[in-house]
Amino acid sequence: MILDDEDSVFAQIEIAEHDIETPHGMIHVTMQGLPKGNRPVILTYHDIGLNHKSCFNSLFNFEDMHEITQHFAVCHVDAPGQQEEAPAFPLGYNYPSMDQLSDVLPLVLNNLGLKSVIGMGIGAGAYILCKFALNHPELVEGMVLININPCAEGLIDWAANKEEIHNNHDLIQTYRQLITNEINQSNLQLFVNSYNSRRDLEIERPIPGQSNVKTLKCPTLLVAGDSSPAVDAVVECNSKLDPTKTTLLKMADCGGLPQVDQPAKLTEAFKYFIQGMGYMPSASMTRLVRSRTASGSSVTSMEGNRSRAHTGEGTRSRSHTGEGSRNRTHTSDGTRSRSHTDTNIESNSSHGTADPTVPKTMELSC
Repeated sequence: MILDDEDSVFAQIEIAEHDIETPHGMIHVTMQGLPKGNRPVILTYHDIGLNHKSCFNSLFNFEDMHEITQHFAVCHVDAPGQQEEAPAFPLGYNYPSMDQLSDVLPLVLNNLGLKSVIGMGIGAGAYILCKFALNHPELVEGMVLININPCAEGLIDWAANKEEIHNNHDLIQTYRQLITNEINQSNLQLFVNSYNSRRDLEIERPIPGQSNVKTLKCPTLLVAGDSSPAVDAVVECNSKLDPTKTTLLKMADCGGLPQVDQPAKLTEAFKYFIQGMGYMPSASMTRLVRSRTASGSSVTSMEGNRSRAHTGEGTRSRSHTGEGSRNRTHTSDGTRSRSHTDTNIESNSSHGTADPTVPKTMELSC
């Protein structure tokens, strides 16, 4: 079917919905566009209280995002029972755990004939996608994780937080109505219980010379609004990931829904991230304020050059091994190079005590 919104920039992009049977229940999936050659598909997973439409429509319907979706198909996954008009699960239904929700994603990709993905998840969805990437690194080329909490702690009630989205009461009320009116409440409670019962991801920052460390092996963009209740958890996650592959983005004037509150900034950051992976080299964009830190904590930001790279050592190869010797060479037509040059970006030189042997995390502010 075709989107009927005449104002949408995606009015001519084919939308296909699928219900995929898995060992842990039916998974509702919406494909936006068709896979482009050997390029990965953008795989999204929503947060608690939302579905793929209420969570991601404002971002993927944003005009500048069209430049990205011209190059990449999008696969939206709804957690069981969270899609629009989902029937209530029967009494006593055993809802999948967070681990099980991540375990079914390879089956979903296989069913749709998808070979690899760039994940984009928010809150609970970020946790599920992170777990998926840890268990199946060969399927994941990159991860955008918004408001991720890697720890086995309680649910963040973003709607009740008084600073949420800088007191945008209308937006908060809209999403409360969506949760109340468009999400089956009994199904939602099961999803909440599953998230609250999650386990710690047990990720560790790799140490040079140490092997078999549990961490993400793909380029990763961590995102949090500066007034989000999840910001401390995101910073904690950043401290546990490989600093040469991880970028931390803190968004000013933004709460726990950056894809809704600041779609322009998030789209811009996503373009930089994709460029850093070797895709869309000619994408149009402005500049983000960026800084490098050894600790991953906030420091004074400054204006940097537009090249999106993840290390401070000049140039480095973007070849990824994944599982075995996987060739990552592609071009815009299906074959491209993973190598690119890192334009010199001033490191935190004002802090003269920085240890040059410590890998530095890229931190962006916008």
